Amino acid sequence: MPAHLDPRLLRSFLAVAEELHFTRAAARLYVAQQALSRDVRRLERELGTELFVRTTRQVTLTPDGERLVPHARRVLQAQDDLLAAFRQARPLLVDLNSPGLETGRRVLYRARELAPEQELMARYESGLTGAAVEIVAGRLDASFGRFAGLDAALRAQLEHQLVRYEPMAVLLPEGHRLAASAEVPLGALAGERVYAGAGNWRTPEWTDLARLLFEGFGVEIAPAAPLVVGVEEFQRIMAKDAVPILVVVGFPAMPGTVLRPLVDPVPLSAVSLVWRKGLVHPALDALRRAAVELGFAESWLERPVKGWIPAIDMNMTSSDK
Repeated sequence: MPAHLDPRLLRSFLAVAEELHFTRAAARLYVAQQALSRDVRRLERELGTELFVRTTRQVTLTPDGERLVPHARRVLQAQDDLLAAFRQARPLLVDLNSPGLETGRRVLYRARELAPEQELMARYESGLTGAAVEIVAGRLDASFGRFAGLDAALRAQLEHQLVRYEPMAVLLPEGHRLAASAEVPLGALAGERVYAGAGNWRTPEWTDLARLLFEGFGVEIAPAAPLVVGVEEFQRIMAKDAVPILVVVGFPAMPGTVLRPLVDPVPLSAVSLVWRKGLVHPALDALRRAAVELGFAESWLERPVKGWIPAIDMNMTSSDK
């Protein structure tokens, strides 16, 4: 028997036990059906027994499954009581990287709608590596970004949930030779220097993604620019250097520039919600539900036919909870 059972596994089990239908149970928990099935299989492995009999027509409880139901209800009720006792303990501090970035901001706003009694406060740490350091230190609770690009020592202290495969784009000066194009094939950037955060200690995960993307296309990562603080200073420095900038399609507008999606292939940034391992907070639950809800509604986890994503990112997202 395991020394510890994740309450999430019991909650997944109980939803299926009460619905006797995996699709309905997944919708009830705001999770993907595949993730729910993984949770149930993991619980069965940890308990060393089958809990459900599954056929193409129906789902039924085994005798061990029926025996587990009252125990699961008592454990989850105790957890709910504990969380209720600390429900107003403190706000959840959520890093959105930079003002105006779409994915994290929309998840945060939806989470506030789902849990209006909670306080979710936005912070801006520029990149996931910078935010992860703050999360591990206890000065932040959650952030968004490319989990696979973090140092292994940081990843070991964090958990994550894949939120979106976000298409990438290039921000071009208005007078750039490619500015008139509706979209920019990656090969058309051959010979260009493209800014991707080189030298910024807060964003090495983004610079690494650019390096993997540009390999074989003759695109060079622009050298480090002065480390700036604030949107206005970033815009000023970028306008002064007049180099293309690697961004996502939801990047906020900058004066004197045009944003163009990248194609052939369509590069994707695997955006995860990231939080400190072991963190329990009802507002975090709301963030996770919001991410799943938006992902279903807007097909955030569907990849285009010609989509590109690094193998290391695929390996990490394939086992998401």
